[in-house]
Amino acid sequence: MIDRKEVATEIQLRESIRKAIGIVKARRATQNQQEAQLRIMLRSLISESQTAVSTTAKHASTGINTLEDLLRNSNILSVLETGYKSLTTRAKDDAPTGVTKQRKSFRNHTLVAVEKILAPEESRKEAGEDIESTESTEDFDISEDISLEIGDRPEDDPDFIDVGAEETVKSDGEIEKEQFTISGEDMTGRNKAFTDFQTIEKVILRAFDDLDNPEDRNLFSEYLIKNLSLYFDKYESDLADDVEPPEAALDAEPTLSTGEAEDEEIANIELQEVIKHLNIEDIIANLL
Repeated sequence: MIDRKEVATEIQLRESIRKAIGIVKARRATQNQQEAQLRIMLRSLISESQTAVSTTAKHASTGINTLEDLLRNSNILSVLETGYKSLTTRAKDDAPTGVTKQRKSFRNHTLVAVEKILAPEESRKEAGEDIESTESTEDFDISEDISLEIGDRPEDDPDFIDVGAEETVKSDGEIEKEQFTISGEDMTGRNKAFTDFQTIEKVILRAFDDLDNPEDRNLFSEYLIKNLSLYFDKYESDLADDVEPPEAALDAEPTLSTGEAEDEEIANIELQEVIKHLNIEDIIANLL
C-alpha cells in the first residue's frame, strides 16, 4: 500500500529541488550579466587608456612622429587594405591557399613605388646631374654625327617621299604606368596598385617634404616601408582567417531531435549539478 506521507515528502522534495534549481540558474544568470558588464567596462577603460597614450606619447624622432600621424590620420592604410583585399582571384598555377599572384604583385609594386618616391634628396640631385651630363654628351655626339652624315642618307634626298608608319605617341599616363611596372609581376595587381598609389602618393610626399633633417627623413622612409610590409602581412592574415567551411560540413544533414527530449536532458543535467551542492538529508528533515 502506498504511504501517502512518503508521496507527500517526495513531492515536496521535488518542489524544493525545482526551487533550488531556479535559484541557482538565477544566480548564474546574474553572475554572467555582471561579468559581461564588467568586461565592457574594462574594455572601455583599456580603450580610453590606449587612446590617451597613443595621442599623447611622442617618440624621440620627429620623423617617426610624422609617420605615426600619417598612418593614423590619413586614408593610406584604408586605401591599401581595400585594394589588396579586393584581389581574390586565384590563378590556375597559384597555390590552393596563401597569397595570390595578384596580391603579391600589388604588394611589390606598392612597396617599390613608395621606396622610389622617398629616395634621398641627394640621390635625386646626383641622378639629375648625371642625366644632364649624359644629355650634353649625347647632344655633342648627335650633332657631330649629323654634321658627318648630312647628304649621305637616302631620306635626305629632296625627291625622297617618306611613307613610313607614324610613330605611336604614348600618353604621359601610359609612360608613367610603364615606369611603374615590375617585370614578371601580375598585371592586374600592377594596375590596381598603380591606381591606388596615385591616391596616396601626394599624401606621403606632403608629410615627407615637411622633414628637412636627414636622419628624420631616413627614419620616416625606413619605417614607412617596414610598416606597410607588416600591414600587408596583416591583410593577408585577415583573408586567411575567412576560411570557407569544408564541403563535408556543407553537405552534412543536421540531426533533428524533439524539444521535449532536449528539455529533459537539460533538466537532468541541471538536477545532477544541483544535487551535488545540496544536503538531501537536511532537506528531508526540514520538510518533516
